[in-house]
Amino acid sequence: MKLATGAGYWSAGPPPDALETLQLADRLGFHSFWTAEAYGSDCLTPLAWWGSHTEQIGLGTGIVQISARTPAATAMAAVTMDHLSGGRFILGLGVSGPQVVEGWYGQPYPRPLARTREYIEIIRAILERDKPVSFSGDHYQMPFPGGMGLGKALKSTVHPLRPDLPIYLGAEGPRNVALAGELCDGWLPIFFAPKDNQFYVDALNSGFAAASKPQIGTDGRIPDDADFEVVCMVSVVPDDDVERAADRVRPMLALYMGGMGARNANFHYDVFCRMGYQHVADEVQDLYLDGRKQEASAAIPVELVEEVALIGPMDKIARDLRRWDDTVVTTLQIAGPPQLLEAMAEMVAN
Repeated sequence: MKLATGAGYWSAGPPPDALETLQLADRLGFHSFWTAEAYGSDCLTPLAWWGSHTEQIGLGTGIVQISARTPAATAMAAVTMDHLSGGRFILGLGVSGPQVVEGWYGQPYPRPLARTREYIEIIRAILERDKPVSFSGDHYQMPFPGGMGLGKALKSTVHPLRPDLPIYLGAEGPRNVALAGELCDGWLPIFFAPKDNQFYVDALNSGFAAASKPQIGTDGRIPDDADFEVVCMVSVVPDDDVERAADRVRPMLALYMGGMGARNANFHYDVFCRMGYQHVADEVQDLYLDGRKQEASAAIPVELVEEVALIGPMDKIARDLRRWDDTVVTTLQIAGPPQLLEAMAEMVAN
């Protein structure tokens, strides 16, 4: 198991310890550092700013919002970041949800998988740089077919440092996870429960088969020759009191389960239902959408928190960490103070 860390997206302003955390992770040999965006801070600028102070750690976007930029703009940013970082950039993409896409970016949300497929195909063509890029799809057209009629197919002026620059996909549902397996070099899950590993093995294997990639075997782990990474964000909260540790995670789970998306269009809610917690998810969503956020958090049992997070005394965390060994997850993305990163690095090494 490898480790990663990140800064996510900001609330009122940039996290004051982000650079210190990143530099420590770089020294500890972490796999990667990740930034995110929703409808506030973007993910590329902080990654470039902080990443310029590192030497070896991978620098990933988790995730670039597909609806925020054209495929060409994202490809340009990826090529630029890869050159500036010396080949350490990882392009993480995702479609977000209809509230953000249509409410913030002013773009249509329907058919997100088809849009993702076209988006990645265009980026791959730009990275290959073997000919001017021309694309005619249902969602993207290059050159644009209207306007002044003067558009022409172009080829990037910059030669990509790596034509095979890695692309990871943020995904939750089985079809989207399969798409990650088919088209991408990695998958960025959220709220992954080790007990549900076979569900994700089946989804990834469906995508791997479509791309003639090696299949995941009965051990439930990504085979080495698949050349595929699964970087999973996991909350780690050390505390001698397990319930108190769970209280640190519950508000975030309540936000995603109950308030991130509309009642009938919340992909995070769907994840918890598949986990076997629909009764909890229904109660949390009702309370959250009714404005009773504290009650929504309190309705989440500690057992659910323990499915997707590592909480409690450090010896318990060490035991629970073993549950992730025989899963498709190759890298755990954790966050916390320097002493936690150091303790987790030692724990994984042992």
